Amino acid sequence: MTRVAVIGAGPSGLSQLRAFQTEAQKGAKIPDIVCYEKQDDWGGLWNYTWRTGLDEYGEPVHCSMYRYLWSNLPTEGLEFPDYTFEEHFGKPIPSYLPRPMILDYITGHAKKSDVRKWIRFRTPIRRVTYDADTGMFSVTAHGWANDEEYTEKFDQVVVATGHYSTPNAPDFDGMQTFNGRVLHSHDLREFHEFKDRDVLIVGASFSGEDIASHCLKFGCKSVTISYRKEPLGSYKWPENVKEVALLKKVEKNTCTLEDGSTVDVDAIILCTGYKHHFPFMAKELKLKTDNRFAPASLYKGVVFADNPKLFYLGMQNQIYTFSMFDAQAWYVRDVIMGRIRVPDREARMADVEDRVAREDAGVKKLSDAVCYQADYIKELIADTDYPKFDVDATKALFFECIKHKDDKILGFRDHCLKSAMSGKMSRLHHKLWKDKLGDSDSD
Repeated sequence: MTRVAVIGAGPSGLSQLRAFQTEAQKGAKIPDIVCYEKQDDWGGLWNYTWRTGLDEYGEPVHCSMYRYLWSNLPTEGLEFPDYTFEEHFGKPIPSYLPRPMILDYITGHAKKSDVRKWIRFRTPIRRVTYDADTGMFSVTAHGWANDEEYTEKFDQVVVATGHYSTPNAPDFDGMQTFNGRVLHSHDLREFHEFKDRDVLIVGASFSGEDIASHCLKFGCKSVTISYRKEPLGSYKWPENVKEVALLKKVEKNTCTLEDGSTVDVDAIILCTGYKHHFPFMAKELKLKTDNRFAPASLYKGVVFADNPKLFYLGMQNQIYTFSMFDAQAWYVRDVIMGRIRVPDREARMADVEDRVAREDAGVKKLSDAVCYQADYIKELIADTDYPKFDVDATKALFFECIKHKDDKILGFRDHCLKSAMSGKMSRLHHKLWKDKLGDSDSD
């Protein structure tokens, strides 16, 4: 029997397991599936932990989420077409939810699909190699239950470990002299420590925007956002927020920017992104790409161009998340089961180069990225039996969210939106987001 290894039981990995399970439930013969997960439960990044650095086993901590995190995109844009938020919770819910409720939704769908039986928890991968003569992968795992390493053979491997857990932390001249707190957003857990403090945020993308908002929410004195390319946009920030040029050097608590101006701060938070990092993959199997909407080396955004028996899920910069992971997983399933033919390497690379060129030419602002990724999802689901849904309607939701952010960056989460899946409006929160200081909808 064909054997498939799925590495990671976060949203992408669970999508892959569910894709196979839907076929099994129809009576189809599916491969033997083994999913390896280094954490003690499923959910990937959505599993919050107080730990930073290394976990109790000495493994790098996967979580990059802070307490009291609320979704910065509407749930209506995250929804699975075959399992709505209202179905899961049994009632209408707000359009923006705290992390625990998102995790509950993801894992609820997985429980309903009965895929936990395929997952080996507390089992990080140490090495993946490929033997061209046999056409098989060797996967070496470390089972912490017995504290032992073992190796198994597989016909295909799906890497679903995500790319938001290995921080990109650039150095700045004089950083070692800083008298305050320095951390990357990956290690950020609490905002209370920044109350009445002056905070410098380096990085003006989604995490910089969200962390700035949370710092204000929890009472910091001021926020300075240092950008590399351009400011966040037309947001109407309060008077104690300013956007400035990129940090150049640090001397004690004084930060000098590239335009020569200075700012004194108590803390520096690096919102400088993450690296695609796969230390367990053999060199010739390792995906190397920048964080972009068209990753390098991936045919159709998922098939490794140099080895079509290897797949990477969710490696794109992301507007869409759960529904995109599903679309990718269904496509990969059908490749593995022989329903979709993958062309030769020359054609695979031509596809990669075309996607990269179209992104470079056409994605200049956030709205372009929304359209680009929506078209990508349409392309994938057209080739499979994944439940069809109105991708353009979800695209419109994201445009509405962007408008709400431009109107009121600290209040966009207070809006109600209509589900593209159920056609129903969400309900209002009982408090404004800025007044919700916990991570429960009831706070």
